[in-house]
Amino acid sequence: MARMKFLLAHLSDPHIGPLPRPRRRELIGKRVTGYLNWTRSRSRIHDMAVLEQIVTDMKAHHPNHVAMTGDISNLGLPAEFQLARHWLETLGAPEDVSFVPGNHDAYVRGSLPYLAGTFAPWTTGEASGGERFPYLRIRGEVALVGLSSGVPTPLFIAAGYLGRRQRQAAERLLVETGRRGLVRVVMLHHPPQITASQLGRGLVDAGGLAALIRRAGAELVVHGHNHRLSLARMEGPKGIVPVVGVPSASVMRGTPVYRAGYHLFEISGSGTDCKIAARARGLLPGTAAVGDLGPLVL
Repeated sequence: MARMKFLLAHLSDPHIGPLPRPRRRELIGKRVTGYLNWTRSRSRIHDMAVLEQIVTDMKAHHPNHVAMTGDISNLGLPAEFQLARHWLETLGAPEDVSFVPGNHDAYVRGSLPYLAGTFAPWTTGEASGGERFPYLRIRGEVALVGLSSGVPTPLFIAAGYLGRRQRQAAERLLVETGRRGLVRVVMLHHPPQITASQLGRGLVDAGGLAALIRRAGAELVVHGHNHRLSLARMEGPKGIVPVVGVPSASVMRGTPVYRAGYHLFEISGSGTDCKIAARARGLLPGTAAVGDLGPLVL
């Protein structure tokens, strides 16, 4: 019998623009510095024409599912979320696209109700931990587990946090789907390794997540946040779990490290005997074209 093949596309950190003009009362606290950062530099780093190229190329491969791991916005403004929702709709139907928020989406506490309400169709699963996150979506033999590491943080801090309740609920989902022989893919915004980000930008409870993976296991962990490709590993109960970070889908810095891209994962088999082949696609060095950047060694 032929093995099941499931094509998962992963992109992150589009930082949708242009930024809607904020109301004066919205520019308080952390949003003031964020707005200045956007107008002075970030708006020139993230190019929506490049993002359109990336999405067009991704859709040409007809993925079975799309994982979008956060920072869809810049300042967590309600008006931004409406633009971001419209863009998310262009990726596919909500049942074919999964979203987890990043730190820019949960920029301030006032962003959270709008964030939850706007993106509910892309974060609703077959099961959850009693709240919106973690959620579980089962597609064929693949179990997609969405975690939210996006939390409001103080000025100049871009760290993430899962919390004990979310980690415990995620562990139950991973254990149960592991028993069912499903291929488990964990999605979150922040890198799950303690040393993967600069001080003030990492996952605060990375140690707790690492312990969870050691006990429950997973077949793949994907994340964004650092705007560059990264390959790492975590220990699972039956071996190594690959951890793959994807570049920003819209970044236009002129270096090989920071160039827009996305990843494709071809998953075959089941959780007890699965094979995952991965490729990077994005802006080709020295050009403005999107193409194949080679395989990722997991």
